[in-house]
Amino acid sequence: MGHQDKNLRGPAPDRLTEILRLWASRYSQPIENLSMDKLVRLIEKFLSEGSGKSKRGGGKRWDHEVIERLITPGTRVLDLGCGGGELLEKLILHRGARGQGIEIDPQKVYECVNRGVSVFQADLDDGLNGWPDKSFDFVILEETLQTVHQPVKVLAEMSRVGKKGIVSFPNFAHWRVRLGLALGGKMPVLDSLPYPWFETPNIHLCSLDDFLEWAGQSNVKIIEGHVLAEGEVRPLREDDNLFAEEVLLVVQGNH
Repeated sequence: MGHQDKNLRGPAPDRLTEILRLWASRYSQPIENLSMDKLVRLIEKFLSEGSGKSKRGGGKRWDHEVIERLITPGTRVLDLGCGGGELLEKLILHRGARGQGIEIDPQKVYECVNRGVSVFQADLDDGLNGWPDKSFDFVILEETLQTVHQPVKVLAEMSRVGKKGIVSFPNFAHWRVRLGLALGGKMPVLDSLPYPWFETPNIHLCSLDDFLEWAGQSNVKIIEGHVLAEGEVRPLREDDNLFAEEVLLVVQGNH
């Protein structure tokens, strides 16, 4: 089994129990009589009251900010599914990284070239045979895991060529997703899952617990974790399979 630092997932309050107790103490209307939208608003109000945090805005990618802090200056970085090279450009400029991107979309490859970012056009599902073991200090898989056809193969290759991996993905076990499916009966459209079912590039959605289970079975260590939850970017917590909208994990394999 893999290893996970117990400090990453220390004791945390049972927020669902708090929500149910709040409902019992404040509201007389039966929960089954509420529309899904009203129930979501009530739960959001309770969570915001409890956290004292305001929603993040400005359109910035929260995981870009975290990744930039995580990357050691001057190290070798491979970005899998790098898009137009925005993140790699930041890492090169701000962290002095020696960056390399891989992207399948020709238009995005063109954007990388215009940014001066080194990019290789390839399909991640075909593997990373062109690079030897541990040839990069960090391998990034940012919001890409759920879009590939062979996620386990991509994760294994990431662990092989990188000394450390940084993976971010939307958490399909978030309470809004569960509520949308349970009460609405349809695939939810949220900030973290913005596409309707017939347009989404996401073909292998997973939850935080799904990923942690894979890591344990694959002898992959979770070194560090961060989440976007209730509008706040914070360290990973015990109850985040329910409350994290998006997850970022630093991983290390034993290849």
